[in-house]
Amino acid sequence: MDRPERYGFKRAPIPYYGGVAIYLAFLISLIVFVPFDSRVVGLLIGGTLIFLLGFFDDKFSLSPFLRLFVQFLAAVILVIFGIGVLSIKLPFLGSIDFTSIKFSFSLFDVKTVIYLFGAFFTVFWVLAIINAMNFVDGISGLNSGVSAIAAFMVFLLSIHPGIHENPAGQFSVATIALILSALALAFFVFDFYPPKILMGDSGSTFFGFMIAALAIFSGGKVATAFLVLGLPILDMIWVVLRRILSGQSFWRGDLKHLHHRLLGIGLSEKVAVLSYLLIVAVFGVMAVAFVSTNQKFFIIIGLFILMLLLGSALIFLPKIKEKK
Repeated sequence: MDRPERYGFKRAPIPYYGGVAIYLAFLISLIVFVPFDSRVVGLLIGGTLIFLLGFFDDKFSLSPFLRLFVQFLAAVILVIFGIGVLSIKLPFLGSIDFTSIKFSFSLFDVKTVIYLFGAFFTVFWVLAIINAMNFVDGISGLNSGVSAIAAFMVFLLSIHPGIHENPAGQFSVATIALILSALALAFFVFDFYPPKILMGDSGSTFFGFMIAALAIFSGGKVATAFLVLGLPILDMIWVVLRRILSGQSFWRGDLKHLHHRLLGIGLSEKVAVLSYLLIVAVFGVMAVAFVSTNQKFFIIIGLFILMLLLGSALIFLPKIKEKK
């Protein structure tokens, strides 16, 4: 069961086994529908590690440093099994190559090549998305809704005509993304307010890890994933900076996330979740529709401006109401 009193909620505890159901359904679907290769095996090993970490954290409240270390290991596993970023495209500047420094070794009689800068970026990306998605898990239905949208956008991008030179090479990532989106949408039915069951960290971090990995599984999806998850990412950055500047521990939870501020201005949980998901969906559609790097850059600028305006309004509106 969850512990609502830790977060200031005055309600009865709710079962926390949603993450277990999500993981088992994903595992069965992966075995049935996806052909296994080294990258799929690495994805499954890393995802299983993240799921187990979340499961034991839900049960025993593990140290934040232990959680971060295990998340780091899961990201390294992706790199070892050949899932990583080899280059990124910057607007108006072209591509940055991450393959200049490399070293190789044999893993189970398979030669593995690791690109140093690509590995650093991959680990940073995975850690950021895992924790951004975990931060979103503050209102029932929010994490599952964002996950369903993000995974579906990765699926659409995977089958987008004219983007990939070898569309057949996108089969695994497209199938896994569709499975993940369907799982998240199915759980959303039970997760949406009032929640019947909760996914806990075992579900929220698992979704975050999978979406982060799928975005770099076959290349070309990091910018899209960043746009779809832009709201959770910017909210995470803002919350962490605010906690550090105020002298608090950045890993200590509070009720000052964007979704909590939506509740603070009087929105119901249902309206707050649907409003948040609408913004995520709009930027997700734009990310898939406008595929050029320069176009995505302007969309990211727009998202940043929206976040500033929305954040300012949600901070000052309650104060104005208090003065009245």
